[in-house]
Amino acid sequence: MPKGEYRRMLDCSAIRRFSADIRISTIRSLERAGFGHIGGSMSIADVLAVLYGGVMRIDPAHPDWDGRDYFVLSKGHCGPALYAALALKGYFPMDWLDTVNQPGTHLPSHCDRQKTPGIDMTTGSLGQGISAAAGIALGLKLQKKDNFVFCIVGDGELQEGQVWEAAASAAHQKLDRLIVFVDENKRQLDGYLCDVCNPYDPVEKFRSFGWSAERVCGWDCEAIERAIRAAEAEGGAPHAIVLETEKGIGCSFAEKEPFNHYMVITKEMADEAVAEIERRLLAGTYPRGERV
Repeated sequence: MPKGEYRRMLDCSAIRRFSADIRISTIRSLERAGFGHIGGSMSIADVLAVLYGGVMRIDPAHPDWDGRDYFVLSKGHCGPALYAALALKGYFPMDWLDTVNQPGTHLPSHCDRQKTPGIDMTTGSLGQGISAAAGIALGLKLQKKDNFVFCIVGDGELQEGQVWEAAASAAHQKLDRLIVFVDENKRQLDGYLCDVCNPYDPVEKFRSFGWSAERVCGWDCEAIERAIRAAEAEGGAPHAIVLETEKGIGCSFAEKEPFNHYMVITKEMADEAVAEIERRLLAGTYPRGERV
């Protein structure tokens, strides 16, 4: 039985470097594809770095190890960021990233557990991933296992009724080893959430469904880790961590574009964005730059 990597306290400077590498690898893979879901991929890079950088119990050499923690990316269109994290951790060769969304690829535009090592659930139809995560958590609980199940949903995805059916069921079943992150980047496919459909406060909504819930800065690795550790220590209910972030954060060309859900990406754009990431790291302003 592989031992895997167990939860450890994180070196946040290393996690920032990891999140930068996730961003860079994602940008390069979408540059080679010529297009892709860049905005939402950038806004989850930091939480992915925290999870795969030491919080989750994993074994990249044995992706199906039954002692692992599970991860479901409910907003499956942001698979390119998850693929970058998995490749950097050694689940598969880095050169697979050159084939994202290409014919015959192992890395389709939306996550597919039948094609990609390290993917625990096929996702893409918004609203369904959190139900799958709750189901995994319930199955593990019935088997009296201690695995955690982590899930990321988009804030626009919260408009799906299935999210709240899953939330009600998870609270009823007291799935306290289920931790759901809300990528609160405030934008969806066709505009700002406040213009399309007011989401109200997801922290209060999850609490009203019987969850523990809090909001943290979505690019602050220390705050994210603290919230996870607190959730892991608290029993009796599932946990929601709302990550207040920005769509496209850390990618200079996406930050400048209001509608950055899906973009055409050229080599020149990618080169500029990668250079800016490295500059911000050196300046100590990563990932947001000098903005106040």
